Amino acid sequence: MPEDGVFCYGLYLEGARWNKTIHMLDESKPKVLYVEMPLIWYVPKKNREKPTSGIYKCPVYKVLSRTGTLSTTGHSTNFVHYIELPTKEDPENWIRGGVAAFLALRY
Repeated sequence: MPEDGVFCYGLYLEGARWNKTIHMLDESKPKVLYVEMPLIWYVPKKNREKPTSGIYKCPVYKVLSRTGTLSTTGHSTNFVHYIELPTKEDPENWIRGGVAAFLALRY
């Protein structure tokens, strides 16, 4: 258990892969649909300034279908939150590729 924040593991990434060498989002390897994300450490930070470049806001969903009912907040009930993943590519590249993370590959 960390002194501050929380560890999260067990996320899967579709449409891209996490490059462990450069610690950034990278193109998928051929014939690999899903890759496991490394451990993520969520650390709360007061008055944090959001990065303006070099980040892809990756949506996290509960299950692969990406569907759910529209809630009162305007998001799908399947949507969890966004994670900020560092990237050298333009974020539009990952948006067009449909890159997303999932909590479970099977329902």
